[in-house]
Amino acid sequence: MQETILILDFGSQYTQLIARRVRELNVYCEIHPYNKIPDLKSVKGVILSGSPFSVLDEEAPIPELTEIFARNLPVLGVCYGAQFMAKHNGGEVEPSKIREYGRANLVKFDKANPLLHGMTTGCQVWMSHGDTILKLPPDFRVIASTSDVEVAGYQIGDKPVYGIQFHPEVYHSTEGTVLLWNFVVDICGCSQNWTPSSFVETTVAELKKTIGSDKVVLGLSGGVDSSVAALLLHRAVGKQLYCIFVDNGLLRKYEFETVLEAYKDMGLNVKGVAAAEHFYEALKGKSDPEEKRKAIGKTFIEVFDREAHRIKEVEWLAQGTIYPDVIESVSVKGPSATIKSHHNVGGLPDVMKLKIVEPLKSLFKDEVRRVGKELGLKPEILHRHPFPGPGLGIRVLGEITRERIRILQEADHIFIEGLKNHGLYDKVWQALAVLLPVQSVGVMGDERTYENVVALRAVGSTDGMTADWSQLPYDFLAKISSDIINKVKGVNRVVYDISSKPPATIEWE
Repeated sequence: MQETILILDFGSQYTQLIARRVRELNVYCEIHPYNKIPDLKSVKGVILSGSPFSVLDEEAPIPELTEIFARNLPVLGVCYGAQFMAKHNGGEVEPSKIREYGRANLVKFDKANPLLHGMTTGCQVWMSHGDTILKLPPDFRVIASTSDVEVAGYQIGDKPVYGIQFHPEVYHSTEGTVLLWNFVVDICGCSQNWTPSSFVETTVAELKKTIGSDKVVLGLSGGVDSSVAALLLHRAVGKQLYCIFVDNGLLRKYEFETVLEAYKDMGLNVKGVAAAEHFYEALKGKSDPEEKRKAIGKTFIEVFDREAHRIKEVEWLAQGTIYPDVIESVSVKGPSATIKSHHNVGGLPDVMKLKIVEPLKSLFKDEVRRVGKELGLKPEILHRHPFPGPGLGIRVLGEITRERIRILQEADHIFIEGLKNHGLYDKVWQALAVLLPVQSVGVMGDERTYENVVALRAVGSTDGMTADWSQLPYDFLAKISSDIINKVKGVNRVVYDISSKPPATIEWE
């Protein structure tokens, strides 16, 4: 049984970052809503996340931790988690006189404490809370302080239970990884055996056992997630896996042909389906982003379902669902709300009446890439930028027509190929072109033009949860702008998006 660190989510924007930091230590962890605590059989320790709530709010989340403490499991409360344990046990928590947000330094701490072993006096930490712990319960003791916060960290007696009012998971806490290593490895005793090779070995064995001699159908997209899922399933069940790659007319230029060829070279059993006209018909007259997403999803289900039924006696539907999809589609009071319709969570299972297998549902995006590398996935797919399920359908703003898709495909192709040719593609996390629903005045030769505007976007990120715009060289942007305007009929203006996430999203729709 896989040893696990359980992270209870109280709705913090940093909860997924805690999980990523733990996974980086080669330790498996899972995020669960604070009010849906799972079976604790394989749990080695528990982390309580921060929260947008105050522990003083009437609606503040209240977890039931009795069983966790009864099992004497190590616990680390972060921010809200620390304040909750202090208040719940009789301590005093009050609104901070000055909001404690940003960089601070640990000016004193107990260097002999197992949680803080190896940390440096004066090391920087990141604060983000509106309340502060004024008084600890009698059996609690302070183990760390900043110049402004006396109770920056505490331990409950000699128990392996700790609370900290700073965030060790964020980059600005310079020795946060040391603290998390101390908790996860030393205090919880995790063996750090969560590696790509161990994941592949375990998952392939589980897939063989689960699927047996049944047939499986999988929709390929050309992206990393579905490709890695296909390779795992192929290794487990071989020719029992049937892959379907649908050309929805919203792919990048030449993508259908090149990706289909790449899949066949990998030994996968793949059928390509040309269905662009079905999607264009379904999108006619629709300009609202959510309406477009739903129309694309519905049409994909219809096309995929029709093709899947041509394969006799299929029992399983495989999906490339990854962990952030799973987390964000869980909606409880507090934790992450769904921002947009997800492409691969829901929909297909209800229609197709097949059993579901999701071999990647426990992995973050960067972990999927590491597993793909372990499986020998081709670099051109392994390092491919994330591409949304609805494709260019949400990058053509407003109504979609074949002509507007053509314009965007041409502009996007020039941008992406330019990044590759100038050695910039692997230096950004995601790059894209967007066709705006506006036209602008221009001059070409001696003629006045009134044509389309294309926006270019490139961002740096690790998982898409946050992103910053990439500062591409001006001479590169100038060349790409010139190439697009000169070579793509219908475009006379190119702009570059310098918005970060948050507040903007990576995609425009």
